[in-house]
Amino acid sequence: MTTIWEEVKDKIKGSLPNKTFSMWISPLTYLERNDDTLVLACPNKFSRNWISENYRAVIEEELDKIGDGLSKLSLKVKPLEKKKLAPDIFEDTKQLTLPNMPRSRGFNRQWLNHDFTFDRFVVGKCNEFAYSASHALASGEKWPYHHLYMLAKTGLGKSHLSQAIGHAILDNNPKLRVLYITAEDFVNQMITALKTNRIEDFKNKFRRSCDVLLLEEVHFLSGKEKTQLELEYTLDALINDHKKIIFTSSLLPKDIPNLKKGLLSRFTSGLITNLNSPDYETRVKILQKKASEQKLSLPDEIIDILARHLTRDVRQMESALRCLKAQSELLNAKIDLDLAGEVLRSHISDQSVITMEDILTLVCKYFKVDPLLMGSKSRKKIHSYPRNIYIYLCRQHTNMTVQDIGKTINRNHSTVLYAAEVIEHKMKTDGKVRNQIGFLNRKLKEMKDDS
Repeated sequence: MTTIWEEVKDKIKGSLPNKTFSMWISPLTYLERNDDTLVLACPNKFSRNWISENYRAVIEEELDKIGDGLSKLSLKVKPLEKKKLAPDIFEDTKQLTLPNMPRSRGFNRQWLNHDFTFDRFVVGKCNEFAYSASHALASGEKWPYHHLYMLAKTGLGKSHLSQAIGHAILDNNPKLRVLYITAEDFVNQMITALKTNRIEDFKNKFRRSCDVLLLEEVHFLSGKEKTQLELEYTLDALINDHKKIIFTSSLLPKDIPNLKKGLLSRFTSGLITNLNSPDYETRVKILQKKASEQKLSLPDEIIDILARHLTRDVRQMESALRCLKAQSELLNAKIDLDLAGEVLRSHISDQSVITMEDILTLVCKYFKVDPLLMGSKSRKKIHSYPRNIYIYLCRQHTNMTVQDIGKTINRNHSTVLYAAEVIEHKMKTDGKVRNQIGFLNRKLKEMKDDS
């Protein structure tokens, strides 16, 4: 059957521009045949949706011409290939390796994003102090603080600065052992070490074989008492040896639910910096830098309209610029205010139409939960999970403050922030959660379109 798909591709190639064919059609690969349907694999969801909307008819027409009983097309996202694991971080030391230990994060530069460096970070009033503190900590200047707690919502650059510190330290001294890890990975590695009776090796890794610890998303330690206690001992060992420690989180330590007092004290004993949402001037600088990196030449009026409307975070701006470039190249269209407006419409939802009451009604109906129980003290999953989904959707589809959202379900602002972060994290790792959020988002969009 692969030969039939190759034949179809050859037919299509002659009717499409080379760039379009290379970008969208060429990456498609044969998966299987189901009766009269040819199933192809796409590199990602965006590719699948774009091809379905723009090239499905072309492909099905060629299939029908070739014959062999095939006339329909089905598109699926290609399963991710498992990457080969990098060497264990203990291989170059005398310590034993931990069998079956999750290796998603490790020592030194191989686990750091090469784009997350100080020279690629756009500095503005919203993040100037966090940038200066990070740079001072990394550069080896005389600085009274050995550890830093960076606070920011998702997409505002805390991971960028955290890893930039790691890059800068290694640039100055490549022999230093820089360990980058998320709180979730820390928990998983500890659990594995306990199950395999290698807890001493786990302790050696973090307490004695680490010069700089970059610990991300520490709010996910909420409620994990044993892990919190182990981390307390680890931090004490590092602090006593004057090692550098960088934490990141979307919540202040005092707002992280179920956080032990000992860990709260250690998080707050260093310097706490905040990265706020970028102001207009900073958004202009970010857009100019990101456009330059994507080799996009944008007039000031386009930068201005994007900066005035893309106010959420850096990822939103990067996504808009990619879409602007793709539409310009694929449609051979000039980048003007009309095209910029079209891109903006796909990145900014009309939030005034959907209310929190609409979202509450939809979520309760979907999960078959009594609306009164959403505001109860119940921590049962059948109540807490829909409640978290409700909070996440309110944050995405309304302009209401976290306090306003919390009032509707009798929760404080820190609980609202934490719940939204939990769902956002689950969407990255749990396909079922992604599908549920996707379905509810579509229902909300239908409500907007009908209003």
